[in-house]
Parts: sequence; C-alpha cells; structure tokens
Amino acid sequence: MEKVKCICVMRDIVLAMSELENTIIDHLGLTLNEAMALCAIGEHSVAASVVADRTGMRASHCSKIVSALERRKLVYRSIDKHDKRQINIALTNDGRERLNRLKEYNIVIPEILTPVFDNYFLK
Repeated sequence: MEKVKCICVMRDIVLAMSELENTIIDHLGLTLNEAMALCAIGEHSVAASVVADRTGMRASHCSKIVSALERRKLVYRSIDKHDKRQINIALTNDGRERLNRLKEYNIVIPEILTPVFDNYFLK
C-alpha cells in the first residue's frame, strides 16, 4: 500500500474511533479511555500498572484517566496491604454500575472497523 493511501486509511480509522467515542460519551458519559480503564479494572482491585498494561496506556496517561474517574467517584485508590509501595485501584458501586451499563450497551462498530472485530471474535 502506498504511504499516502496508508495515511488516509489511518485517518478514516481515527475518525471512526472518534465517532465511536462520541457515541459512548453521549450514552454513558465516559470517554473511550475511561471505558477501557473501567473494563481493565473489572470486578477486583488491581494494581495501577495492571490497568496501564491492559489498556496499552503509558503509566502517566493512565494515572490521569484514573484520577478523572476518581474525581467522578467511579474508582478509588488504596495502598496494597502486602506492599505499601503498591497502589491498587477498584471500582466504587457507581463504577460497577457504569461498567455494567457499558457491558449492556449495544455499541455499533463503525464499518471500517468491523473486519478487525470479526477477526478478533473468530479467535
């Protein structure tokens, strides 16, 4: 694929992701990164580094996302009982409710991304 066409395809993917994020914001009040962080945390308390690993975010960016979720009372941080240097993150009741709404929400995958999702779910 020629370089310019590749950039144009990436632009279309970014636009589709932006559309998807706007839909999630409108219906659930979460950015895509916030939604991914809630999914990464899940039902159990996890280390901050786990959230970063599961989302693919850099630690500093992940910390900003977690701080935003914490300000909105969707997550809380606590010091690990076994390793005082470790910070754990868990969902609040409101965070669990929001995660459940996210799981139940019928997300419409943009057409340009359907091959990616089709391939992912075939594995």
